[in-house]
Amino acid sequence: MSNRLTDRPSDRPTDRLTVTLTKAGRTKISYPAEPVADTGARITVRAPWAAEGVRDFGFVRFEPGDVFTEHFWRDRWYAVKEVRTGEGVLKGWYCDVTRPAVVTGSAILVEDLDLDLWVSADGSEVLRLDEDEFAASGLSTTDPEAAAEAVRALDALDAQARSTAGIAALLA
Repeated sequence: MSNRLTDRPSDRPTDRLTVTLTKAGRTKISYPAEPVADTGARITVRAPWAAEGVRDFGFVRFEPGDVFTEHFWRDRWYAVKEVRTGEGVLKGWYCDVTRPAVVTGSAILVEDLDLDLWVSADGSEVLRLDEDEFAASGLSTTDPEAAAEAVRALDALDAQARSTAGIAALLA
């Protein structure tokens, strides 16, 4: 039987996956997640806020108890993370521009390309983030094709977020 959650044969689905986010060749964070679904192109997992303490961005706070439902695509240059409080109240969507996810065994590997987008729960606030970090990363010089894909991905996410259907339409 093929296990759609891990791309390998198995008698039963994997109960836990490990998500590893890298940036500039170094591991930024690695955390356990529960598999939710796998369409073949997109794998969805759920995990609690994995960093220590509170991270206050000004426009949103990520804190212990928050739950992230994370959508990673094998064929798209981004990941979308739906963020809810522990009580289930939607805070919004944090969108990471990344290389396409690599899923092997019980691991999801994702390379962060600096660009991000925040979309508030009601869709009224759409913020492009870290464009200065992206410019400073030198990716446009070292890997111009990847840099162009990253910019296209951010533009596509921004357009989707501002559309009538909103960012949630990507996850339907």
